[in-house]
Amino acid sequence: MHLLIAPNAFKNSLTAGEAAKAISDGLMQSQPVTSHQSHTSRQPGPPAQPYAPVTRTLTTECFPVGDGGDGTGDELIARLGGRKVAAIARDPLGRPIPTYFGWIDDSATAVIEMANASGLRLLDSTELNPVRTTSHGTGDLIRAALDQGAQHIILGMGGSATVDGGSGALEALGVRFYTGKGQRLTDLPSDLIGLASIDRTGLDPRLTGVELTVLCDVTNPLTGPQGAAIVFGPQKGASSNHIHILDTALARWAAVIEATTGVATATLPRAGTAGGAAAGLHGLLQARLVSGIDYFLEITGFDQALDRCDAVITGEGSIDDQTLQGKAPHGVASRAKKKGKPVMALAGKVPLVEIPELAAYFDVLLPISHAPVDLPTALRNTASDLRRTAAQLGSLLVR
Repeated sequence: MHLLIAPNAFKNSLTAGEAAKAISDGLMQSQPVTSHQSHTSRQPGPPAQPYAPVTRTLTTECFPVGDGGDGTGDELIARLGGRKVAAIARDPLGRPIPTYFGWIDDSATAVIEMANASGLRLLDSTELNPVRTTSHGTGDLIRAALDQGAQHIILGMGGSATVDGGSGALEALGVRFYTGKGQRLTDLPSDLIGLASIDRTGLDPRLTGVELTVLCDVTNPLTGPQGAAIVFGPQKGASSNHIHILDTALARWAAVIEATTGVATATLPRAGTAGGAAAGLHGLLQARLVSGIDYFLEITGFDQALDRCDAVITGEGSIDDQTLQGKAPHGVASRAKKKGKPVMALAGKVPLVEIPELAAYFDVLLPISHAPVDLPTALRNTASDLRRTAAQLGSLLVR
């Protein structure tokens, strides 16, 4: 049996590549089983000959994936044979930091990980404050990619610490924002509540003709009950008062973008990705918003790997009904099912009761923890838990 191992990252614990290796290592711990079964004939005549010995073994191919979330950029760089280009960008609080973007020479394509400049992982817990954090650093990386001669920019937007609608990134690229009295707004994103006009005359002219593809790992709109501020604000440190400020600011942001360009973003699916940065880049730069996992699997030739395998193993930190809303395991399973391949999924957390919609995609859904533990312990044990569970699964498969 040849298994295709295609997990997403296990958030705050393992990259997708590390998770794939742990699963592969566990499977390789399972021992081949030699079968000497014989068949007893029910028909008269001489006894049937025993079957020849059969040794069942497992082979694996690791194909770590990303859906636009934190780590997707690195997986794309590796899969597409790119290299990392050093750059300096501002972190979410405006402090210069060393970072990088990916570069694919053959196609003059830059791969930018928003989290490398504007990510949650760059801040201490005491620094989280999405009323003050901005995406300026992501704009810095886009500008650096333009300096490199990029003709296509792929932007993975997961793991951001911002809810600024992409206003910081756009300001870094030369866009300016004003009140009705002509006063420039600089205290982003809270100042967006008073936004009256957007001036694009200073926008970096090199963006003209450059294709910008935004990989989205959620389908949420920009504003409202399922919008960027209300759904994702709390995990970025927003208080209830901050959430109200941010949702109001984003609603104003969407209204002025539409008045400026004619592009409606408030209720656009995927516009709420990365604190609404997807909305700003789409509305003002005509960025294309795509399903991160579908784009990743298409550009990396995942279907060819599927053709070579007998079954697929995927997984990530948590698999539940939200997984069906554009997350990596769902994208992997969807393609596997179209080719008639069984799908097994491993996760740190799975539903306590069967969800029929999940069962339609995952033939086996296994939790990897062997005992109730607190979250920090679970995160520390992710690699060993994956290896152990994969070894048990492998022992079953070779029998």
